[in-house]
Amino acid sequence: MTGLAYPEISPVIFSLGPIDIRWYSMAYLFGIIAAWYLVLRNIKKYNLPISKENLEDLVFYMTLGIILGGRLGYVLFYGQSIFWHNPLEIFAIWHGGMSFHGGIVGVIVAAWLASKKIKYPFLSITDLTALYAPIGMFCGRLANFANDELWGRITDVPWAVRFPNGGYLPRHPSQLYEALLEGVLLFLILNLLWQKRWVRRHTGFVSGMFLILYGFFRAVVEQFREPDAQLGFIFRHITMGQLLSVPFIVLGIWAVYRAVSRKNLDERL
Repeated sequence: MTGLAYPEISPVIFSLGPIDIRWYSMAYLFGIIAAWYLVLRNIKKYNLPISKENLEDLVFYMTLGIILGGRLGYVLFYGQSIFWHNPLEIFAIWHGGMSFHGGIVGVIVAAWLASKKIKYPFLSITDLTALYAPIGMFCGRLANFANDELWGRITDVPWAVRFPNGGYLPRHPSQLYEALLEGVLLFLILNLLWQKRWVRRHTGFVSGMFLILYGFFRAVVEQFREPDAQLGFIFRHITMGQLLSVPFIVLGIWAVYRAVSRKNLDERL
């Protein structure tokens, strides 16, 4: 049989008494802590007027945005029929089922609320968040791979993986494709752009580029990813993931245009 054998990985990393520590929870935890640390470095480097207390508030809002947005996004776009029959399952986050598109929307809403709370510009917050969000996305896709979920379509490429939950058929390891594109490559591009002073001064530019690139990368990888079983293709060969990426790209283009055409530049960066 062609394809690489899937490395047997337990969804539970370790247990603390009755509590199981899973890959998904560790992915979120590591992503949030890493972003927290790197944003703090930016604050110190550019002497930004964000206090330690304000940063803690920002992290709290963002964490809620990721979890609530990700879960509600999954419920609304991917699992309506399941949750209609068992509404309490909506709260069972440990069973899996989070939408990256929903998580991004949740973070945008959280950034707006945080900007009101800490009295700091909304787009400045989204720029800082966009720089390091790919870390969590990278970890999340690795967790998908470890959980033997969201695998790709059947293929004969030499690096195909035979996932147990995928019927031991050779499939694209699309989780790893997304980890590399939405995680590593997106992180590198945005942080290289951030090194340019004109980019930092055009507040909202990085946020817009994040939306454009994430939407584009996600739409590309959807060509290799198996559509969700409960949805299939939405229209011909169009998946829900591709459909949801379109407004992200459009909003990103608008944000970049608005940032570049703005006359009042951010003199703090």
